[in-house]
Amino acid sequence: MYPDRVVSGMRPTGALHLGHYHGALKNWVKLQSELPCLFFVADWHALTTHYDDPSVIETSTWEMVIDWLAAGVDPAQSTLFIQSRVPEHAELHLLLSMATPLGWLERVPTYKDQQEKLADRDLATYGFLGYPLLQAADVLIYRASQVPVGEDQVPHIEIMREIARRFNHLYGKEKGFEEKALAATKKLGSKRARLYLELRTQFQEKGDDEALEQAKAMLDDAQNLSMIDRERLFGYLEGSRKLILTEPQAMLTEASRLPGLDGAKMSKSYGNAIALREDKESVTKKVKTMPTDPQRVRRSDPGDPDKCPVWQFHQVYSSAEVKEWAAKGCRSAGIGCLECKQPVIDAILQEQQPMLERAQPYLDDPSLVRAIVADGCEKARKLAQETMRDVREAMGLGY
Repeated sequence: MYPDRVVSGMRPTGALHLGHYHGALKNWVKLQSELPCLFFVADWHALTTHYDDPSVIETSTWEMVIDWLAAGVDPAQSTLFIQSRVPEHAELHLLLSMATPLGWLERVPTYKDQQEKLADRDLATYGFLGYPLLQAADVLIYRASQVPVGEDQVPHIEIMREIARRFNHLYGKEKGFEEKALAATKKLGSKRARLYLELRTQFQEKGDDEALEQAKAMLDDAQNLSMIDRERLFGYLEGSRKLILTEPQAMLTEASRLPGLDGAKMSKSYGNAIALREDKESVTKKVKTMPTDPQRVRRSDPGDPDKCPVWQFHQVYSSAEVKEWAAKGCRSAGIGCLECKQPVIDAILQEQQPMLERAQPYLDDPSLVRAIVADGCEKARKLAQETMRDVREAMGLGY
């Protein structure tokens, strides 16, 4: 019904590191050349856990956008914006909250997980309970078809789908809907109208998903339908409701295979991260002082690559030949740990070089970043306003 669109966001809680690049940004760079993408700084989301100390948010926001640009996210191909600059997100969040059962939010797995992990923070707030609903508003407001997420975030997409479905069920009741939908089928031409109705029956009576997809593809190709007729016919396919919000699909992304310097998950708060734009001396020092296989006390002791965090970096950064050289040299004590680390240092610096170069113009002239974001906010807001016009009308607030 609506064009395919990707939406994704990140919370501005500190400098981005190489784990972010391998886990998300690399994927964003690939996606932007395949589909229309909207990437946003989730500054309101940062407040769900940092509401008592928001001082980090402003600096982190601009630094993070520079990190995105450095990683290769292209403002000519993607829309980059800041969540709080599009107030319609908050309006949709409020309106969705009127009809979202409390139990749905309490069941989201990360709700209890995060409370346990961040036990030092007071998270007994509505904002924290309601953040999956704000997340849903962030995506549903752009009628996004795809959301790139790791496996742990799939329950969040599921709740978005349930919220969209419930909204369409409650508010997609249009007076004389069936008559209007049947009148719209006539605009397809008699042959395609007959096929559309046959496919609808196949789906509704037999649950034939293939028939549903075929009918949707036919509607996508129909040139002479207005947006409202197309919307009615999509809704009529699946039931007797107008589809106002799109149910997004989870686009599963590979988890970052890059661990922290100590072998645990890379995180700034664990002190085991390499920043996306870290200087050469610092990167070299960090990798040189990385822990290795604890059994390898002396240079002459053979080691086991599987017990060494450096080996996990080789898995991400090294060619098959270098990996073979490192594994063989480690097991036979033919090479020392510092020798083994050198190709990793070289590969990280080589990866970061173009990032540093891309970031420089924005560091020299911060107004360039402000302009990109202002432009992105304007584009995002136009799309958000279109959705909110339909939402208000459906909820009886269009007067």
